This record gives sequence, C-alpha cells and structure tokens, in this order.
Amino acid sequence: MLYYVSADASRDGNGSRKMPFRRIGDAARIAVAGDEVVVMPGIYREQVVPKNGGTEEARIVYRSEKPLGAVITGAEILTGWEKYKGKVWTARVNNSLFGDYNPYSTRVCGDWYFAPTIRHTGSVFLNDRMMYEADSLKDCVKGAADPYAWNDEESKYKWYTEQDGDETVLYANFQGLDPNKERVEISVRRNCFMPAENERNYITVSGFCICKAATTWAPPAAYQDGMIGPHWAKGWIIEDCEIYGSRCCGISLGKYRDPENDMYFFTKHVKSPTQMERDAVCRGQYHGWLKERIGSHVIRRCHIHHCEQTGIVGRMGGVFSTIEDCEIHHICNSQQLGGAETAGIKLHAAIDVTIRRNHIHHSIMGVWCDWQAQGARITQNLMHDNVRPEGKEQAPGAMFNCDVFIEVGHGPTLIDNNLLLSPVSVTIPSEGIACVHNLILGSFSLINSGVDSVINGQREPRYTPYHIRHRTEVAGFMTILHGDDRIYNNIFIQQVPVKDKKKTAEAADYEVVGTAPFDIFPTYGEWSDQFDFEKNPDMGKLAEAHFGHLPVWVDGNAYFSGATVSRHEKHGLVNKRAKVKVELVEKEGSYTLKTNAYSFLKEFRDRIITSDTLGCAFEPEQRFENPDGTAITFDSDYLGAHRGVDALPGPFAAAPGADTVLWE
Repeated sequence: MLYYVSADASRDGNGSRKMPFRRIGDAARIAVAGDEVVVMPGIYREQVVPKNGGTEEARIVYRSEKPLGAVITGAEILTGWEKYKGKVWTARVNNSLFGDYNPYSTRVCGDWYFAPTIRHTGSVFLNDRMMYEADSLKDCVKGAADPYAWNDEESKYKWYTEQDGDETVLYANFQGLDPNKERVEISVRRNCFMPAENERNYITVSGFCICKAATTWAPPAAYQDGMIGPHWAKGWIIEDCEIYGSRCCGISLGKYRDPENDMYFFTKHVKSPTQMERDAVCRGQYHGWLKERIGSHVIRRCHIHHCEQTGIVGRMGGVFSTIEDCEIHHICNSQQLGGAETAGIKLHAAIDVTIRRNHIHHSIMGVWCDWQAQGARITQNLMHDNVRPEGKEQAPGAMFNCDVFIEVGHGPTLIDNNLLLSPVSVTIPSEGIACVHNLILGSFSLINSGVDSVINGQREPRYTPYHIRHRTEVAGFMTILHGDDRIYNNIFIQQVPVKDKKKTAEAADYEVVGTAPFDIFPTYGEWSDQFDFEKNPDMGKLAEAHFGHLPVWVDGNAYFSGATVSRHEKHGLVNKRAKVKVELVEKEGSYTLKTNAYSFLKEFRDRIITSDTLGCAFEPEQRFENPDGTAITFDSDYLGAHRGVDALPGPFAAAPGADTVLWE
C-alpha cells in the first residue's frame, strides 16, 4: 500500500494521493510490512511513533518526496514576546502544551553526567540556531559570552526559564533583535521519529530533515533516546537525512528500556558505575540481544550537526551496523553539557560495526567506541579539527578531544586508511588495536593509562566483556592488560609544536606524535619467553605473565618532523630534517590535501598487510577480519584505489595530487 502525507492538504484525508493525511503519524499508525509512506514538502510539527515494523523482504519505507523537503521537528513557533529588560524579552506558555513531558522542568542529568550545572532538556531557537541556557535571569540579562563555548558570539544569545503555576516562563536575550519579527521556536517534543515498543524492525527513513527535539541525556545503562532511532530493533535504514538541533543526541541506536537498570547509579548509588554497565550487558541477553534480533542498521549519506551530546549514540543496539558517507560536525560545541558520553559518534558495544567514508570535524571527539569494540572497523574517514579552539579551556565536566577514542576494549579493533589530522589522533586505553595505513598528525594518548581506579589504596580493575566471535553472547570478562597492538604502514608527522614536554603518553592530551609510547610493551618474543611449553606450568609463577603487558608489533611506518620512533620499528623511514607540511584545503565544500610528504617517501615501500599479518586479538582470540569471517587484504586505499605488489605508507596508494578530492 502507498500512503501520502501533505502538511498543505486542505483537510484530513485517507492517505490517498487525492486525499493525503496531514500528519505522518496517521500513516505510521497503520503502515505495515511492504507499505511506503510518501511525505510531501512541508513542516510536520509532531512526534512520529511507528506502530508496526516491516520484514527483511518487505520493509516499511518513509520517504520525503523531495529530498529534505519534509521537515519533522520537535519544536513549536513561539510568538507574543514582550520586552522585559535591556535586550531581554519574555513569553509565557501554558504547560498543557507539553503533556506529561515538560522540557522546561525536566533536567539533563543522569549516569556519567559530570557538568556542575544541570541544564533543561528544552531549548530556544532563533532562526534555527540553538541559543544558550543561562544559569540565572541575571546572566540572561547580562548576555556575556560563555568562556567555555567554542563560538563566543553565538553564546551571547541566552535564555532562562522558570515555572509559575501552570505556566512556563521564558526569558531570552536576542542581542537587539525583535523576536516578533524573527523566527523563534521552542523544543516541545522529546523525539521526532521513534517507536514506543521494542523490535519494530526493518524501517527505512529517507530524505527528511529532522530537528529541534528536547532529547534527554543518553548514558549507556539507560534508555537512550535521540531525535530519531529504532529504539531496540533490527534492520533500520536512515539515509539522506539532515539531523540537527538536538538538545542531546541526534540519532540513537541504543538501548532496551529496563526499569530495574535504568540510570541505576544515578538513582540508587549502591553499585559502582562499571558494575552497573556489566549488569546491563548481561541483562541484554534477557532482552533479546542476539544477532538474529537486534542491530544491523545502516546510517548513510546523512548530514548530522549541532547536537549537544552526540551526533549518533548507541549502547548494544547498534551491533553489526554500518555508518557510512555521513558528514558529522559541530557536536558538543557549547560545552553546556558535560560528561562521558559526548562525541560525533559514541557507541558502546560496537560489535562488528563499520564506520567508513565519513567526514567528522569540529566536534569534541570524532569517534568514541567504548567497551566491546570487538570487530569494529573505522576506515576511510576524514577527521580534523576535533579539538577546542585555540585559547578555550576544557569546561568543568567536559571530555578531552581526539579523533578516535577506543576505551577499555579487548579488540580486535581496526583503524585503517583514515586521515586523522587533529592534535590527538588515537586515544587507546585498550588492547587489541590495529592502526594500518593512516595519515596521523596527532598523538597516541592514554597509553597504559585510563583504565583502572585506585580506591581505598588498592587497584580496582575495570573488567569489561568480550564475546563469542561475531556474536553478542558474552565469552568472558577481563581487565585491560594493555598492548596487543599493531601499528603498520602509517605516516606520522609532528604537525603541531609540543608545548608541554613534561607530559607523557599516559595523559589524554599528550602532544608528541609517533610510536615511542609503545616501547613499554614487549616484543612477541619477549612475551612468549615467559612460558615454557615443554613443562607443566607453574600457575603461581605465571600469574605475573597473565597480568603483564601484551606484545606489540610496529613496522613499515614513515616518521617526519620529529615524530618519535618505537624500538619495535623494524622497517621504518625516519626523516628528522625534512620540513614536511600538511594542509587541508576547503573550497566551496570540497576538501583537498596540500602536502609535500610524498616527495620525501621516494622509493620507500613495505609489504601488503593482510589479516594473516595482524593475527588474532589476544583475549577474544578473534582475527582482524571482516564481519563474515573472511580475511582482509589492505590493497584498497582511502579512495578505493588499488595497491599493487607493495605499498606506500599512509592512506593513499599513490601520492595525492592537489586536485584529489577527499570529500565534497
């Protein structure tokens, strides 16, 4: 069945072309497997709650008839503003508008929320720009720039709210603009497009603009909402959409709703946060967390920007998914929200997730895979400017900055053929990581750090799970031993001068580029010599080996401009004298690379890397391979070009020209 929706219809219809529905939700209540809902251009101020799901053979498709012509928004226009004081205006809204969810009395808070100031889930928008929430009416009137905001001018536009009986009172500093002559909106609805029930499977959402929802903080052991998402389902496709203006998260691929475990630490306090997370993983099986039932989503060709927690979030529900060809930028730039769940993409349990060909920039972090990034592959991405602007301090409760953060995972996790151009490129308080054929202008950080806590004078290990190969079932738990990393065929360039030479690679904001931080780990020979396989093992004696560092492999890398070289490097090119520069050039949305690095590589080549080269990650005993178990041969570069019998280091099979387009 084909249903039509038009916001401009003269009256409610029956969903036919001649008499279309006026609301998408009318179609969402009746659409079943095999149906398509075609939405005409217009603004749809509603919360769409699909009642049914499709099947693998017969999806339910929601399609904007004109790309980005249909706008699903969680906001309402607010008029009738009155002058209050100076540049501040005020307006009142009866709380009946909000139903049982008032974003102006509901707070952004919960597990892993660290910011000292707790904000509301609502927002005020001036001409599509999210304004900043003030701490007090006095601050709203003052309208000063926020010292932690990435954009000073934007942060002067402030709002403040109070409750007065049955009304929400809003104050807003419009910096001299008349709100009755501009477009002012307030976010009213929590979501724009999400099912209320689990396992509404195989839905496609194509070509919509989805914006301005009053989403809640989305930590991993909680119900995670976004403006759009499958809730807890299988096989969704979200494609060709623009996603922006979420108070917290844009797209959510997370988690089942579990009242007994929801925000457990925040509400009950009695278990440690990491124990709560382990509970959530194990309870997932009870809630149907199996490859056959959950995950395998596709997010592609979406433009995701200006969200204040994450662009894409997910806990367990995103397994076996693909995120590709998306542009994600300006995430968590206000620094009004702070905590351990902020990034362009933030996934827990990214089992066999592929993140490829994306452009991620000007965000607090690029990609953060937290726990269980087993089989995850981050490949062919362009990442840059994922760092606070010069002179801006890290806000209280805010996270540090980097392109890729892999936290307390056991691997195998693969980072290959990327351009990682931010001052910190790869943060890995983890093990079982392979970095292959990347251009790296930033440091490795949190090496041999960022894992366990010292409580009451003793070490409290953060045991995290690993899984049956290419499945969700838990195979075991273990603390992070560090090491078990492979660093092959990358180009390292110390692009940013080192300001603090006292910092070590244990720091999150370590500044020195190169592989020297891996010197603390043993070679494979040094590690294996601890075990005598000819004799019966002495369990007590071998405990030191069982809890010691794992080996690392470093080979075929090129080092320029003072990038450090590991003692493990076997066949590297080191040039300390060459003045190597890399510049990312943007012109009318097209990005190219200007560099002289390849002229200094000359005839240097190394072998083609394969899954056999990389071997198995230690704890899960799983090979660095494709999700279907087949081997990877790294003979395709960032652009998909073929490498021949040998390989240049870095992400390109041949030196890129000045007109080689990286993203457009």
